[in-house]
Amino acid sequence: MILFGIPTCDTCRKARKTLEAAGKMVEFRDVRAAPLTGAERATFLDSFGEALINKRSTSWRQLSEDARAAAPDALLAAHPTLMKRPVLQDGEQRTLGWDKAAQAVWLG
Repeated sequence: MILFGIPTCDTCRKARKTLEAAGKMVEFRDVRAAPLTGAERATFLDSFGEALINKRSTSWRQLSEDARAAAPDALLAAHPTLMKRPVLQDGEQRTLGWDKAAQAVWLG
């Protein structure tokens, strides 16, 4: 299982801690240090659509109107922290965020 996020994100830390306490092997991927590849962005956008862009984030609010008008793939390539976090992936299964639905998927 791979958890895509940033180390300073409280939700990512909470998800990782909960999953590891449940005995899950979690590989953490810092999207700042190792940005998503074009193929990963395409896969995530296919799975989650524009919900992958966190429009409530500080990063989003700091963008100009012109920058916000860019395609989601271009936005994520230029600003990896715009990604809503965490994205959890195990094989072909993926979830976005750490709500009750995501917890049910990963914790049973």
